[in-house]
Amino acid sequence: MRISALPDDAAAPDAPPREAPAAHAGEAPPPTLRSRVLRHVMLPLALTWFVGTLVALWVANHFTEQAFDRAMLDDATALASSLHTGEDGRIVLSLTPREVTAVLFDQTESVHYAVVRTADGGLIAGQAGLHAPAGAADADSRIGDIRYSGQALRAVSLRQVVDGTACDVIVAETTRTRSALLGRLLLFATLPQTALMLLLALWLWHGVARDLAPLDALRRALKARSASDLAPVPVAHTTLELQHLGDAMNALFARLDRSARAQREFAGSVAHELRTPLAGIRALANYGLTHADPAVWKEQLRRIVASESRASHLVDQLLALALADEADTVLQRERIALDDLVRQTVLRHLARADAHGVDLGARGLDEPAGAAPRWTVMANTALVEGILDNLVDNALRYGGKTITLELSMAPDGRRVLCAVDDGPGIPESTRQNLMQRWSQGADGRRLGQGAGLGLAIVARYAQLLGAQLRLAPASAEGGLRVSMAFPA
Repeated sequence: MRISALPDDAAAPDAPPREAPAAHAGEAPPPTLRSRVLRHVMLPLALTWFVGTLVALWVANHFTEQAFDRAMLDDATALASSLHTGEDGRIVLSLTPREVTAVLFDQTESVHYAVVRTADGGLIAGQAGLHAPAGAADADSRIGDIRYSGQALRAVSLRQVVDGTACDVIVAETTRTRSALLGRLLLFATLPQTALMLLLALWLWHGVARDLAPLDALRRALKARSASDLAPVPVAHTTLELQHLGDAMNALFARLDRSARAQREFAGSVAHELRTPLAGIRALANYGLTHADPAVWKEQLRRIVASESRASHLVDQLLALALADEADTVLQRERIALDDLVRQTVLRHLARADAHGVDLGARGLDEPAGAAPRWTVMANTALVEGILDNLVDNALRYGGKTITLELSMAPDGRRVLCAVDDGPGIPESTRQNLMQRWSQGADGRRLGQGAGLGLAIVARYAQLLGAQLRLAPASAEGGLRVSMAFPA
């Protein structure tokens, strides 16, 4: 864990908000979200519309061609039905030119016809040089495109047998009507859909702008804020994404606000609480400087060392509380063995306990050989060590001559860590107050030791670990039992 430094802006709460960094020279600005949404929606839609229009036009043109070709085939059938053998034995067309014109009449197209013998291609009636479209030679009818007199024509050829002689009746016409019809189909298919696409794009443009308006309002609100304003931002919950963004941003502001408050409180607490010991150290040093007796110097230096020790202990406790206030966001849990931490704590404080004439020990650490670890919990090593160190430190300051760290198992499976001493104990009326910062009992005020932070640190660490903290008499004779039950 660590105390993260405040951002540079926090040092100057009245400083104007910083502008977003400008784009590099010559670099195009990124596209807006509205334009990206429109592009991702309209481009696939336009491509789908374009392909669909092409398919629709191809289908319409196919069936239109079939209708025109069928009409020409009917004309060829009418001409073929008028073929017969004349008096001289030759095949002739019984229709007069006027009648042929009436049969093949078309208001817009130029129509050509020819009747030829299949065997030798000899012309029986119609225009010479008009040939049948490509196709199977033995087919009864053929339809296709040909060129005649430099013109592109659509032609049909119908096989007709007259008195044993095979004849081909060919009818061809220009394709102006077909091309014009295809153009009209294209025009009336694209214009309405193009207008609809433009209306859709306009509707999407304004709709996306309306939906993004709360996001723009959020941007303006953040831009107008000072760096010290970490209050929640009002967010319009118009969409789920915007709601999640606002909730995440306000959660970040809450974490930053807690961190900033913890650091401000730490700085204020250090400045307030260190004023007295530092003034005392300065007074001791000045007093020693006014005397020439080395014995006075030695005594003053001894007092300076004691005052410095108390000041260092106070700073450590203040840092521990600041870290605990920030641990909501950085706490990491892992599997730890409580028995190992208890052993290490006893060894770490054993020399100090001996110096105070206190019997420091542990109980309940032994396990049967080969048994599974009983004292493994999901917790944070630094916090558990801080709890043990503060409990032992408090007991050494205010407890009696015996301090015991115990491990036990609650009926519901929770692991319980206890610190037991045989000192005067704490009255029930003041136990809850002693877990608040800067709160000291009568012994602490009488001895002039500590700053009323030890049990506050233990309570805060227990809260972060989800453990249940309880203060109770150690026995009927007195003493104090501080127990902490970790979650099963």
